[in-house]
Amino acid sequence: MISQFFILSGRGDTIIARDFRKEMTKETYEYFFRKVKSMDDDTPPFFNSEGINYIYVKKSNVYFVATTMYNIMPAFIIELLERITKVIKDFCGILTEESMRKNFTLIYEIIEEAIDAGNPQLVSSELIKPFIVNTPIVINPPKTPSIFNPSFFSRDTMPSTASSKSIQNTKNNEIFVDILEKVTVLFNQNGYIINSSIDGSIVMKSFLHGNPELKLSLNDDLVVGKTSPNSVKSVLIDDCNFHECVNTKGFNEAKTLTIAPPDGEFIVMNYRVTSEFQPPFRIYTFLDEISNYKLQLTIKVRASFVETLFAGQLNLKFPVPRDSSSVSWELTKGVIGQSVEYDSQKKIVSWSIKKIQGGEEHTFVCRMSLDNADAGIKRKEVGPVRMHFEIPMFNVSKLKVKSLRIAETEKEKSPIMRWVRYVTQANSYICRAA
Repeated sequence: MISQFFILSGRGDTIIARDFRKEMTKETYEYFFRKVKSMDDDTPPFFNSEGINYIYVKKSNVYFVATTMYNIMPAFIIELLERITKVIKDFCGILTEESMRKNFTLIYEIIEEAIDAGNPQLVSSELIKPFIVNTPIVINPPKTPSIFNPSFFSRDTMPSTASSKSIQNTKNNEIFVDILEKVTVLFNQNGYIINSSIDGSIVMKSFLHGNPELKLSLNDDLVVGKTSPNSVKSVLIDDCNFHECVNTKGFNEAKTLTIAPPDGEFIVMNYRVTSEFQPPFRIYTFLDEISNYKLQLTIKVRASFVETLFAGQLNLKFPVPRDSSSVSWELTKGVIGQSVEYDSQKKIVSWSIKKIQGGEEHTFVCRMSLDNADAGIKRKEVGPVRMHFEIPMFNVSKLKVKSLRIAETEKEKSPIMRWVRYVTQANSYICRAA
């Protein structure tokens, strides 16, 4: 039903983004914002462009947007968005850009419960509350003077001509830092790693007044290049490259980067890891021949990260033999938040898990009935199992931002550090079935 759900700030920055059906690209975020801004306040809450329907509501200068390629009643989606904004406000206390940025992990949890694979599910605070594990970071609402206060118009009140002045210099003096890692792992059917790697990047989004020079400090035990006997417990990366605005003069000794940031978003550093690391998930497959006409595939998924974290958007897909006449499956009894789909045309089974906590293990059993008595040969057509996931506030390499500060000492230039966010995603996460 719903293809994407995203939240944009008044500047067009993406605060929250969920792609449920993988039918569109992230360009829809930028296109939506350009469209809304080009029409000022005349943009309708629903419009269509190139076969994509955009539906949105605006609250506190923040856009809550849903996109879909299906013919859905706009009023229904608008009502859904209104309810989601109410739930977010109930949990965060106030519906502002700052509160949502500081509570983005909580909001991702809310979205996971409210929308399941693009279909509305739980859209009330009472129903969602039992499934939420994150606690909100409370933001005090801005104080507004009472109209009965005789000092409402103080000497600092802007004159009525202020509306004609530029507001370019009134943007928030803030900065955002993301450490994004995409993990590639290939397992054999017994869960042993054949090869693995991490492609990571440090992404910075700067809205600092005057673009002052920054000092970014990383782990003291960071080792780049070939390892040494003393680097067993170090954070190891094979190689890295930097944005042209980065001065690496003090990087080898102090692991500090000097940055002259441009406005907006840019990649400070790309890095790659091929040394051994603990993968966030272990996958085990067991393929059995029940008879000459039947095959059974059992998949076990185990989350290897700490229990305080969770992963979302889990999806495991695998092909079945082309001459499968029917496919049935079995999930662990009593589990919630899991679903299975079978595409009989493409012969692909898809197992989705809405959320999994660290340390949990889930099992899925798939039975395939064949038209011909050649299960021993057809077992080679089963798999591999491809897994997709996203883990907020977690990175596999253990690369950390120790500090970020203005190079100068002027107090008034101290930036507002909105977040250092860590996100791990699957790049190519595959387990062989046979």
